[in-house]
Amino acid sequence: PGGDKGLIVLQEWWGLNDQIKQEAQYICDMGGGALSVVAPDLYRGKVAIDKETAGHLMGELDWQGAVKDVAATARYLIGQGCTKVGVTGFCMGGALALAAAALVSEISAAAPFHGIPSRQLADLTQIKIPIQCHFAEKDELVGFSSPVEFNKLKADLEEAAVNMEFYTYDAGHGFTNHESPLGTYNKEIAEL
Repeated sequence: PGGDKGLIVLQEWWGLNDQIKQEAQYICDMGGGALSVVAPDLYRGKVAIDKETAGHLMGELDWQGAVKDVAATARYLIGQGCTKVGVTGFCMGGALALAAAALVSEISAAAPFHGIPSRQLADLTQIKIPIQCHFAEKDELVGFSSPVEFNKLKADLEEAAVNMEFYTYDAGHGFTNHESPLGTYNKEIAEL
């Protein structure tokens, strides 16, 4: 339920677990009834409880299909009366939120957290909507979201004149996840 603004919340590599459902509900509640929030299940019911399983699920994900799921979710929200639809996501979901910003015309804005898609999936310099990026300065996921990657991303987006805000935090990857499976949750930063 909500108003004429919609938000898609995309899962971490763990799947659509209780933590992501709670995050979506928290965001919905913060909207005071003026925001429709949907968290699509990109793993079709599968949820990981350990890093090994999460890695397998993320490795098996059809990323192009997941972007299509985001597009379908955006169309659903528009069909429910939303005039603008944003997307946010965490880890894998952050990467997909950035990809959706570049590839899904129904998305009006994106706020990805610590995740960058492959260049094969999306050319992020083609993003035409406002984005607000959030990355962790102590992120050790080299090749996905470490400072090496996010500083390159920031430079590429600036060079392409993408309308963006770019924030980095003195924290590790997954700093917004209150269940802290990586031991990196930072309540103070997560609640900014």
